[in-house]
Amino acid sequence: MNRHGRRPRFTTPLSAARDRALALLMRPMRALRPTTRFLVGFFALAVLSTLLLARTRSALTSAEVYQEGDIVRADVVAPADLTAEDARQTEARREAARRETPPVWDYDPARIESAVERFRASWAALRRQTDARGAADHTSSNANAQRERAELAWPGEAADKQALARAVAAHNFDAGALELLTHMMRDAGGGYVYDSSELERLREEPFVRDVRVTDRRTGTQATVNVLQTPLHDVVQAREKLLEQVMRLPGWKPAELELLASAATPLIGPTLSFNPEATSAARDEAARAVAPALVVLKRNQTVAREGDTVTPQMLGQFAAIRFYGHTERRPQLYIGLFIIACALYWGAWRFTEYRATITALPLSAPRGFALVGLSVLAGLALMRAGFALAEGIASQSTHAPTNDVSLWAFAIPFAASALLVTMLVDTQLALITAVLTAVFAGLLAPNGMLTSCFALVSSSSAIYGIGRYRERQSVTKAGLMVGAVNVGLALAVMLSSQKPLTLNAILLAAACGLAGGLLTAIFTAGLLPVGESMFGILTDVRLLELSNADLPVLGQLALRAPGTNQHSHAVGRLAEDAARAVGANSLLTRIGALYHDIGKLASPDYFVENQTGDNPHDRLRPTQSARIITSHVTYGLKLAREIGLPRQIADFIPQHHGTRTLHFFLRKAQAEAPEGEVVDEKEFRYLGPKPQFKEAAIMMLADSCEAAARSLARPDPENVRTIVNKIFDAIVSDGQLDECDLSLRELTKIREAITASLVAIYHARIDYPGFNPPSLDPGQTPLPRPEFDSEERGAGYRRPIEVPISRGGEVEDEALPAESKS
Repeated sequence: MNRHGRRPRFTTPLSAARDRALALLMRPMRALRPTTRFLVGFFALAVLSTLLLARTRSALTSAEVYQEGDIVRADVVAPADLTAEDARQTEARREAARRETPPVWDYDPARIESAVERFRASWAALRRQTDARGAADHTSSNANAQRERAELAWPGEAADKQALARAVAAHNFDAGALELLTHMMRDAGGGYVYDSSELERLREEPFVRDVRVTDRRTGTQATVNVLQTPLHDVVQAREKLLEQVMRLPGWKPAELELLASAATPLIGPTLSFNPEATSAARDEAARAVAPALVVLKRNQTVAREGDTVTPQMLGQFAAIRFYGHTERRPQLYIGLFIIACALYWGAWRFTEYRATITALPLSAPRGFALVGLSVLAGLALMRAGFALAEGIASQSTHAPTNDVSLWAFAIPFAASALLVTMLVDTQLALITAVLTAVFAGLLAPNGMLTSCFALVSSSSAIYGIGRYRERQSVTKAGLMVGAVNVGLALAVMLSSQKPLTLNAILLAAACGLAGGLLTAIFTAGLLPVGESMFGILTDVRLLELSNADLPVLGQLALRAPGTNQHSHAVGRLAEDAARAVGANSLLTRIGALYHDIGKLASPDYFVENQTGDNPHDRLRPTQSARIITSHVTYGLKLAREIGLPRQIADFIPQHHGTRTLHFFLRKAQAEAPEGEVVDEKEFRYLGPKPQFKEAAIMMLADSCEAAARSLARPDPENVRTIVNKIFDAIVSDGQLDECDLSLRELTKIREAITASLVAIYHARIDYPGFNPPSLDPGQTPLPRPEFDSEERGAGYRRPIEVPISRGGEVEDEALPAESKS
């Protein structure tokens, strides 16, 4: 608490954090000289644009993905002499080599010999058993011998081992029969016999007529034709052996069945599939295939529009795409970089020229930065949009969803131009639209048509809406762009001679509308970023600042009601005057609401808030001057605390300029001891003088409103007199020397303010029945007001009595209260 009262503070942590973040990001750039900073930003824009443009597609639509049987949508021309591998054809050849490579089977001839040896071993073991039993016949009874012989059994597998043993023994182990049986076994199971479970492996390869057989015994390989050298199933081999055994002479059928039951189980597969060797052989054969090459000459026409896509064309298209993705030659980047530099240089010169012929809300370098960054953001959106469109089209094999150009209608080409329109100016937005359209043509498959589409779409966004006075303006602009896009999409389809099927028209219309909606979405998201980054004050932001519920305006109405009423009155005057000369009337009115917020520090020391004695009557002139001039300093401090935009905060010091509190100065000089020099600086505002039209209008309107309010009789003659006096004083003091107001504009402002004040303080008539009652005889009659029946309070009767300084400042506070009638 100080002697002048408590000073409120209005903190906004979010705004402060935002300002600190922006300052931190810009600190490295601010360390550079302005020219260096401009060149760094310029070439950074060109480099980033080059990288986004370098999609390395061929001269035509080689990036389009076709399927065999599709119709070529545009001529395909080879961009250079190139030799590349046809991956599709090479893979087809390798696959054919794999199919033609015979499968590898392992042949084991020892398998049948092992089976024969096992049969011979069982025969010999049975004979040894019989001989051992025969020796016992001489020492035992006949019954015992027969019992022991009955106990003989075949050592191997058999249906009835004891019966087989008796049959073999009954034939006295016929050696001839044994040789015939082993010969039959070798004949039936000695060829290429495979297991039944591996039959499916042969059926999986119905076109294979040869197999590669590896002999495990010798390690040699031989190719066997399955038609000339049949392969046998193990079941077939066993059936063959059974048939042969059943023809063995001298044996009963029952005995032959027993022999077959012992011999056939021994027949097994001699041939087994080797998957590892087969896979290795086929991989080797595939590696041995020479790659199929595509050889093209520069400017060779690979396909013409309307041709049917063939497998050979697919290989050539893939070769051109491969060339584009791998052969990123320096000349590509150099060419695109030069084009980007030329386009951005033209945009800079246009922005610089535009700043000289009209007042922009930001400087020419910052205006160019806004245009460049908007174009760069639009270029990134287009790059992502075309990539997404190609991805969607490549997933479809049917028209029209496989057409990239139809999906491209959904790209928000107009977002950059709409953003610049709402932030700055339609002319800068138009140059933004031109750059965006050129870049769209460089990115798009059908460049010229897409460029025209982007330019017209952006133009509809620029000129299709009025001033940006509400957030809904973005939505309205997006809907308008969507409607224009639908018509443009149909025009592009007609000019490119695309088939106008119902599905194609519906897809184009839907994508056009989506492009408009995406334009609104991206613009709405980028608007606050642009406002904060470039300090641009849009009409919507100004209207938000006029909200009476904001803390600082609420405090002003509560603690300084006179100042609050004065601010609104000045706002009305200044708005009319600004409208008369084509200045920003909304900015002027909002600036008026905040121009005296510094009076919150000590509201009772300003005449509009005083209801009784003048506190300045008890202070020294220097103290009064310090209190009055400090409302500018405190106002600027308060503006920083609440995050007030710079354009609004500039009204606080500039509406006073560098004027002197002349009456307080004279009072100090009169009260000073003889010989003491009073420092005039203590009675002068720090300034600066008004730097732009709106601040100059504010200075004039502020003084005129205060002077008119001080008049006891503000009739048209007095109002005009006081306005002329203030205008002449301000001009004579040189307060308008640093703004671009012309004498003609000054005259218009004078007339507008005078007309507004006359309208506000017009005379009122007395209404019958509401006149003061007549007085009784002897009572002193009340003085009859000369101007009207409405009591206005104390005021100066004549304009010459109003304390106007030589700088046009009204210093009511300098005079004692009793001096006013």
